[in-house]
Amino acid sequence: MPLHMMLKKKHLSAGRVPLILFLCQLISALDVPLDSKLLDDLVQPPTITQQSPKDYIIDPRENIVIQCEAKGKPPPSFSWTRNGTHFDIDKDPLVTMKPGSGTLVINIMSEGKAETYEGVYQCTARNERGAAISNNIVVRPSRSPLWTKERLEPIVLRNGQSLVLPCRPPIGLPPAIIFWMDNSFQRLPQSERVSQGLNGDLYFSNVLPEDTREDYICYARFNHTQTIQQKQPISLKVISAKSSKERPPTFLTPEGNESHKEELRGNVLSLECIAEGLPTPIIYWIKEDGTLPVNRTFYRNFRKTLQIIRVSEADSGNYQCIAKNTLGAVHHTISVTVKAAPYWIVAPQNLVLSPGENGTLICRANGNPKPRISWLTNGVPIEIALDDPSRKIDGDTIIFSNVQESSSAVYQCNASNKYGYLLANAFVNVLAEPPRILTSANTLYQVISNRPALLDCAFFGSPMPTIEWFKGTKGGALHEDIYVLHDNGTLEIPVAQKDSTGTYTCVAWNKLGMAKNEVHLEIKDPTRIIKQPEYAVVQRGSKVSFECKVKHDHTLIPTIMWLKDNGELPNDERFSTDKDHLVVSDVKDDDGGTYTCTANTTLDSASASAVLRVVAPPPTPAPIYDVPNPPFDLELTNQLDKSVQLTWTPGDDNNSPITKFIIEYEDAMHEAGLWRHQAEVSGTQTTAQLKLSPYVNYSFRVMAENSIGRSMPSEASEQYLTKAAEPDQNPTAVEGLGTEPDNLVITWKPLNGFQSNGPGLQYKVSWRQKDGDDEWTSVVVANVSKYIVSGTPTFVPYLIKVQALNDVGFAPEPAAVMGHSGEDLPMVAPGNVRVNVVNSTLAEVHWDPVPPKSVRGHLQGYRIYYWKAQSSSKRNRRHIEKKILTFQGSKTHGMLPGLQPYSHYALNVRVVNGKGEGPASTDRGFHTPEGVPSAPSSLKIVNPTLDSLTLEWDPPSHPNGILTEYILKYQPINSTHELGPLVDLKIPANKTRWTLKNLNFSTRYKFYLYAQTSVGSGSQITEEAITTVDEGKKAGILPPDVGAGKGKEEWRKEIVNGSRSFFGLKGLMPGTAYKVRVGAEGDSGFVSSEDVFETGPAMASRQVDIATQGWFIGLMCAVALLILILLIVCFIRRNKGGKYPVKEKEDAHADPEIQPMKEDDGTFGEYSDAEDHKPLKKGSRTPSDRTVKKEDSDDSLVDYGEGVNGQFNEDGSFIGQYSESRPGNEQRWKLCGQEMEARTMGISSTNRNWRRTLDLNQEKNALCLMTSATPPVLQTTQVIVMNLEGSFKD
Repeated sequence: MPLHMMLKKKHLSAGRVPLILFLCQLISALDVPLDSKLLDDLVQPPTITQQSPKDYIIDPRENIVIQCEAKGKPPPSFSWTRNGTHFDIDKDPLVTMKPGSGTLVINIMSEGKAETYEGVYQCTARNERGAAISNNIVVRPSRSPLWTKERLEPIVLRNGQSLVLPCRPPIGLPPAIIFWMDNSFQRLPQSERVSQGLNGDLYFSNVLPEDTREDYICYARFNHTQTIQQKQPISLKVISAKSSKERPPTFLTPEGNESHKEELRGNVLSLECIAEGLPTPIIYWIKEDGTLPVNRTFYRNFRKTLQIIRVSEADSGNYQCIAKNTLGAVHHTISVTVKAAPYWIVAPQNLVLSPGENGTLICRANGNPKPRISWLTNGVPIEIALDDPSRKIDGDTIIFSNVQESSSAVYQCNASNKYGYLLANAFVNVLAEPPRILTSANTLYQVISNRPALLDCAFFGSPMPTIEWFKGTKGGALHEDIYVLHDNGTLEIPVAQKDSTGTYTCVAWNKLGMAKNEVHLEIKDPTRIIKQPEYAVVQRGSKVSFECKVKHDHTLIPTIMWLKDNGELPNDERFSTDKDHLVVSDVKDDDGGTYTCTANTTLDSASASAVLRVVAPPPTPAPIYDVPNPPFDLELTNQLDKSVQLTWTPGDDNNSPITKFIIEYEDAMHEAGLWRHQAEVSGTQTTAQLKLSPYVNYSFRVMAENSIGRSMPSEASEQYLTKAAEPDQNPTAVEGLGTEPDNLVITWKPLNGFQSNGPGLQYKVSWRQKDGDDEWTSVVVANVSKYIVSGTPTFVPYLIKVQALNDVGFAPEPAAVMGHSGEDLPMVAPGNVRVNVVNSTLAEVHWDPVPPKSVRGHLQGYRIYYWKAQSSSKRNRRHIEKKILTFQGSKTHGMLPGLQPYSHYALNVRVVNGKGEGPASTDRGFHTPEGVPSAPSSLKIVNPTLDSLTLEWDPPSHPNGILTEYILKYQPINSTHELGPLVDLKIPANKTRWTLKNLNFSTRYKFYLYAQTSVGSGSQITEEAITTVDEGKKAGILPPDVGAGKGKEEWRKEIVNGSRSFFGLKGLMPGTAYKVRVGAEGDSGFVSSEDVFETGPAMASRQVDIATQGWFIGLMCAVALLILILLIVCFIRRNKGGKYPVKEKEDAHADPEIQPMKEDDGTFGEYSDAEDHKPLKKGSRTPSDRTVKKEDSDDSLVDYGEGVNGQFNEDGSFIGQYSESRPGNEQRWKLCGQEMEARTMGISSTNRNWRRTLDLNQEKNALCLMTSATPPVLQTTQVIVMNLEGSFKD
């Protein structure tokens, strides 16, 4: 049986990290403890503890040290082999072995060469229990050879070509690290275009002129010997070409379309693709039939190298690199195979067995190819070793049975394949030892509450002892439901509480004996800083104080230490400390920083920091007022069944005194997360005695309040669960109502969890009939708020009680409430129904009440159904509409409003309870008398004539009786809307048309029409109409005679006012003959005349060719004549004045936009043929909306137009009108000339050839013409025609 053993721990902490280290120590210590108390009588086979690496590369400039360390009892002796044969170190004076160790030291510093001692070394450590061997250590000296000298020709390339600068470093041991630098030892810059490959070569995807240099140097650094070798510089010259031809990518490395890569498991797989092309290609990587592993894939060298770390067999497959540029793409597939040197699946472990026990050594490894397993015993192949009847070899397992002391030995397992080997030593040590506890007796463990506690019980024994823990002198063994029992004997209490304090006993026993040990555990309160130092901003030269109030376990003495910026306080008398404060006097700028208060005890520590900022003395700021900081450090004391004392520490009041504290509680058992009000105390108190309810898991929090407001809540206190008690109240809102005629439904408002006072809340429901001697019937229910009693008589009163109870007892006896069983429909209809008609729209109904017992429920009232009786023919056509009126309570009469006059009605009465309506009474009919009618439905006036009007109307929709007559009233309305005398007429009831004669012509009348019954007149309807004028005329149109042989249509008539002498006919058809008759009607009768006319033909289109129109040709001739006249006038004025005075006018206006004419070509400064569409300058620009703005001219015709500004037509002419208050003709003539001159000066910067002329005709009409011709030909003409009689025209 395997045995677990553990050395005594030097120190045990309550933290988690020491526990992890502790368990790790256990895993690595599965051997006999070399405790001083056991050294005398316990033996152990050798174990190799330290050795040199398998591939050991040495520095030839230093002595060779080959390590081999081992332990065992008795201490082992050491021997070496070299290249498979015994290495006799005594014969070589340069070789020595360290005392008490197997480490070899070969002194080659004084003489000898490192190459002499190359070879394969193996160490053997041996004692009487067996022999352990080391790995085969291959010793080789490092090599850093020089480059072979070679002549390197300068390289000359054209811009854009690709290039590979070879490095080819010498082969060293270990391989060199390659990098490229220049003569100044500056690394050459690399990019997507220029980069170094894995083989050390420098690759250029395309060269540029800036790549020209003479010092491309490849360096090889050999880290083992700390030497750097340099290759001869390479010269490169790049010749600039006018244009480099672009090309698609091709690979510089690797070559071809496919390649293969093999890598060992656990190594870094590096795949490389470098391409050339123009523009520079971009490299992409994918894995065929898979994805690249997340978190293990990295891209190096500008994505040209793909690296996968910790490669495994699953990473085998085809990887594809893709090089792309704008001209194309190229692919290369790398087939990756991952092989594996041997690696452990199950490494053999040391065995400690007692005589007669069984055990196994397992050596299980994997690799690719699968490794071969071979066993050795004490360094000798097991096949040729001495036979041991207790062992049996089964492949990778050695099975031991019934071992004896002679079975002790060291076994070696070797797992090897072509890529490497693994060698492991594992001993079998046969011992017979009773249990021994190595932990010191009565060890005291002190742990902070709410942290883990680890109680040590280091033990040893063979066979392996069983470990049990006990607490105190009574009680059974501790189990893993609360505690954690570790294999090394340690007892872990995951969260130590105050009640964990006590004495614990560890018992170890096996078949050879028993041992026990007592340890003690004390739980301490944690150290806390309850008043932390606060951030401070102080003025230079003032004093600052930091407070640090510490709360700790009373058995632990804390040490308070202050630090500044994590260092000691300055040695300055300005810094003073006492128990809770640090005071800095005469503060200086250097005093600013972070001050930390640290409270240390032997078990824990706490710290808090605050920043001090030193500023220059500013004006005294006003104090900052705010709500208080929340209270803290809540503590529960004097914990009783129904009360507890809560203590707290107030927070800062922020310059406003605290007026009161508000205490809230949370019931974590019944209403977790909901805080309710508990109590309020004055702002001077810091304790409160709180009354509690039974069976509530209380947590408390406190808020402070000042004149500014209320603070945030404090942290919640610890929880306190009160004991259960019987309920002290019963459910409320108890009711008993039936839902069916034979049941009673009892409902109540249940108690909440807080009111239950204990577990097992239930309700005792009791009931009995009120009017009887029955006993109470009771039932106990839980988790409901309703109980249904079945089989009850209909509508019987009951007494009901609902009492709460729980596992502790009953609540006080509740008071009984009254309820009723279910209702049923009433059985009897009201009798003796009587109707009294009050008027034509109102009737009063009386009835006798039904007997109370026949109601069979709560009487809600009586309901009257009434409807208007109709003839049988109408009843068949539609459903009779019934109206309902309900009268509450026990009333025996009611009024029916809104009846229809002169109608026959019927009604019945029913009694109503909570279940519904009872049977109806016998129908009772009644008649309503006549009433006044409604207004006539319509009124219209037709056929107006010179002195008559005809009225037509429809009877009232509701006559409400028998119509006796109509009353018509009318009166004239004059032109000022005043009403004339009113005329009354009575019209028989059977008339719906009436003609009024002898009216005034062309007069408006207003008419009022009423209908009347024997009761009186109803509402009126009004209308207005006008008689025709004297000798009015009528125009008639005969429908068109559409072609020969077509039928004729009826005349269309239009009424025309007699004062008119014309009338326009619209909607006629083009190209059609019409007959028109005009008739006149007056005192002499009706006379008419007629004629026939034909409408014109339809026009296909209004668009004509304007160039062929005579008026257009004439207009153009007139414009040409006007231009000729202007030229003549200009010529005459030039001859009279010597020079045309344009230049003087321009100088007088000083227009800044006028540019002089270029002297060389005779053109104007801003004009050219290429600028035909260039806009005019400010003085001559016309707005885009074709309006003339006032600011364009100080004296414009716009000032005299009507309404808004004048506008230009589409041809550029000006349109406008003078207002009523226009000046005289002479002044308007002057204004016309000024307007033309202003407009001409506005365009003078671009149009120099302008003329003006004036003319006055006999009708006193003035014609103002302004023309503008832009060189070299006439482009636009603007004509303004002003009619002195009123308007401007084109």
